[in-house]
Parts: sequence; C-alpha cells; structure tokens
Amino acid sequence: MAVKILSVDDEVDLELLLTQFFRRKIRKGEYEFLFAHNGLEALQMLLKHPDIDIILSDINMPEMDGLTLLTKINEMRNPAQKCIMVSAYGDMDNIRRAMNSGAFDFATKPIDLEDLERTIEKAIEQINFVKAAQKDKQELRDIQADLSVAREIQLAILPRTFELNMPEADKVDIFASMHAAKDVGGDFYDFFRIDDEKFGFTIADVSGKGVPAAIFMAVSRTLIKATGLRGLSASESMEIVNDVLSGESVDSMFVTVFYGIFNIKTGEINYCNCGHNSPYILHENGSVEMLKSHINIVLGAFEGMKFQNDKMILEKGDSLVLYTDGVTEAENLNQEQFGEAKLEQVIGGLQGSSSENIVNAINTEVHTFAGEAPQSDDITVLVIKNK
Repeated sequence: MAVKILSVDDEVDLELLLTQFFRRKIRKGEYEFLFAHNGLEALQMLLKHPDIDIILSDINMPEMDGLTLLTKINEMRNPAQKCIMVSAYGDMDNIRRAMNSGAFDFATKPIDLEDLERTIEKAIEQINFVKAAQKDKQELRDIQADLSVAREIQLAILPRTFELNMPEADKVDIFASMHAAKDVGGDFYDFFRIDDEKFGFTIADVSGKGVPAAIFMAVSRTLIKATGLRGLSASESMEIVNDVLSGESVDSMFVTVFYGIFNIKTGEINYCNCGHNSPYILHENGSVEMLKSHINIVLGAFEGMKFQNDKMILEKGDSLVLYTDGVTEAENLNQEQFGEAKLEQVIGGLQGSSSENIVNAINTEVHTFAGEAPQSDDITVLVIKNK
C-alpha cells in the first residue's frame, strides 16, 4: 500500500514542488500525497484519512500553527504516525520546541528535497517497525483471548460439582481441584457412575504443557470415561484406551493415569496405575500409607501392551489421596522441591478432615512452600473418602 503523506503548508508552490520531485514514486503507487494549508485543514484531513502515515508540516501558518497541530496530533496517540516539521533555517527555537514535543525530524527552508527524501525514508522505516510491533501485539491479544476461551472450555469439561447420582452416594465424599501452570493445562481428574454400586474415577497428567497438552487431555479424558462406562475392569479399560491413544499420538505425547473403580457397598477399589504417582491412604487413625500397586506403562506410548489390575479395600473413615507430580515437584525460590515426605506430613495432619478440606490444605501448603517462585507444572489433587 502507498505511504500516505500529508503536506501542511500555506505556500501553495510546495504542492507542485513535491508532486514533481516524487512523481515516480507517486506513479508507482509507493507514495500518496495529500495537502492542507493550515493546522485546522490538516486536522480535518486527519479525521477523514486516519491512515495518514507522515505529516510534513510547516511551523509558521495562519489559523493554527505547526506546533499547535503537533500537540493535537500527539493527543491522537498513534505511534505509527510521524511528524516532520519544516521552518526557516534561522527559526531554531521553534524547531527545538517541535523536537522536544515529539516531532520525528525536521527540514529547513528552502527545502533540500533529496535530504527530505532520506528523512521520509527513515520515517517509513520507523513506521513499518511500529506497525509490525502493533500487529504482533494484536496477534498476542488474539491468542490470549483464544487461550482464555480454551481455559473456560477445559474447566467446563472437568466435574465442578462433586455429587454421585447413584444409590447410597452419601457414603462417599469426593472433592478435587486442578490449577494449570499456563492458561490451559494437561492435568485432569474425573469420576462417573458405572452402575448402582460402582463409579469410576481417574487422575492423569499429560506430557508437555499448553494447548497440545490440553487437546490430548480432552481426548484422553473422553476415552477413559467412554471405555469405563462399559463396565470393564480397570486394566481392560486402560488397555483399550492405550491402543487408541498410541495409534493417534502426535509428537510422542503420552499420559500418566491412575484409574479406579469404587464399589460403594463393599469399599473395594479395582485400580490400574499407568505410570502415575502412587496415591496415599489417610487412615481414620491418622496414619498415612502409600498405596502399593503394579506400575504399568504410561498410556499412548506403545500399542498392544498388557496392564495389571490391583485391588484394595478403602475402610470407613479412610481417604484415598491422589495427586499429580505438580504437587511433589513444586519448587521454591531456592529450587527445593515440595517432595513426597512433606506431602505425607501434610496429609498426616488432616485426620478426620473432609475431602474438600484435604484438597484445600494440600494446595495451601504447596502455595506457601513455593512462595514467589513461578508455578512450573499443573497441580491437581483428587480425594475420595469412605464415610
């Protein structure tokens, strides 16, 4: 597109001089000249043509002088618009005032048109730089807006109410939270009714961060729930999900998963740990025990893998505490990690607490420990208590 140049001067002869000197650039569509004869006409022209790039303005003009015009242009706050001021050689005081007021450069009369051409070219370089920066800034704003929407969508697909729509659901107390390190995260948790006695639950951590991890997270969560609703064992469900994810995995992404099936009547949990952190059991007496399980391979790495089941009984008053490595690997400013020992200590001090209180207490302790250090990983906690 042509660079639009507004010449503001009460000397009409300058119009002919400029159009003649720059005729080749005008003919090629590189420059487009507009003309005004005082500051008021220039302001009207700027309102009519807000895409004017360069204002070439005389300082001494009737009705509104160039310095007043420069002030008005500055009020428009358009950094991609450059002003080149023109005045007599001996009028250095006004030229100095113009430069201090934000003029890009100046030219003295009689105008050296070759020098003016170089000045205009320098202004165009600055304008192009500013416009590129403005474009990048707008693109960044658009990306941030998209990420904000993506975050809302991601949070919407995670359970936000913790009620089981099944008989004797009051025997179980569930609560969870997920705090993403970026706008969107790769951690997730879920729980869903399978039949009148059993519900499935899961916590998972996708490799990587940001949008790719969020998409893989959404796919993984959907597959786990859809497969779990078929009533298969935990290991059978994970084998099916693994084969699908392995066949569709991009950039070698994978997900660590702990998937369990809880029987409300018996307290039995059929579970399968796929490369995930081992959960803890907070017993009614306040003791803490790490849940023993076979550690199967992560999901999405290799097709055709076999997974092993484990079983346990969650006794009345006991809580199963599941978490992602964003908890134990949270670092403070000294690059010290929160660690498993501190997590066990925190859990051990929560005897008799509800699931919600356990989740909130862990999050508070991790946040306090990290202090001002930036969060480097998603932090997710899921607690199931057998009441």
